[in-house]
Amino acid sequence: MATPGQWIAGARPRTLPNAVVPVVVGTGVAIGEGHPIWWRAVLALLVALLLQIGVNYANDYSDGVRGTDDERVGPMRLVGSRAATPPQVLAAAFGCFAAAAVLGLILVIATRAWWILLVGAACIAAAWFYTGGKSPYGYRALGEAAVFVFFGLVPVMGTAYVQTEHLSWAALIASIPVGLLSCSMLVVNNLRDVHTDGPVGKRTLAVVLGAERTRTLYAVCLIAPFVVAVAMFPLAWLAPLAVLAAPLAVMPVKTVLHGAVGPALIGVLQQTGKLQMAYGLLFSIGLAVSL
Repeated sequence: MATPGQWIAGARPRTLPNAVVPVVVGTGVAIGEGHPIWWRAVLALLVALLLQIGVNYANDYSDGVRGTDDERVGPMRLVGSRAATPPQVLAAAFGCFAAAAVLGLILVIATRAWWILLVGAACIAAAWFYTGGKSPYGYRALGEAAVFVFFGLVPVMGTAYVQTEHLSWAALIASIPVGLLSCSMLVVNNLRDVHTDGPVGKRTLAVVLGAERTRTLYAVCLIAPFVVAVAMFPLAWLAPLAVLAAPLAVMPVKTVLHGAVGPALIGVLQQTGKLQMAYGLLFSIGLAVSL
């Protein structure tokens, strides 16, 4: 039976900025547009966190039962390490999804925007079929595209919408750098496992592109958000405040481009999360003050 500490490690805390940052930025848009509703923002954050943890457990389960987690250098896997049984991890994943669905339903009722139910269903389906089912899209080099949509576009625009009850260009543009930073987390994760994923049939984008091109992709995902922040100046004059986080990008980009492999990339994942949080906070402040 897995210990509480193992369950926490299995939830992969270093990936949680993927859930937090989109909600923070979406709330920054709502504040800038003069319509923040804090209890809705808190519910949106809980939904995002539950979906992130749920997808991590679902990934742990699916990769574990396939045996693709048997030779990994990253954070522990509950099923792969035999710390928990597959049914236990599967139950944890679907428990998170169910809790997210209940909280999401409260937001749907509050906004009376019933189409959000379809968005929520798509989020849960995307979380499960990333590595679940007979033909997981995460094994077909589509993981980064899904992350851009479901950890960038959807949560930023969704968080802004449940507070302002309208869609805006500011929310759409602001979701782009958030999606790219979320992608960077998956890119470096898959780069770390590129030499073990291929032999077991897990064709991630890193496997398809190869290690060197993946390193370039990682750098682009970290640099482009600063370009977008500066480009938003005419719409939100303080959005370039996010550039103050740029020094945090230097070390992870340098490490990746200089050929780090295996365990050396675990630290890059942590550095990327810190950059993501700093960028998200500064960017959201800029949007809140100047939209």
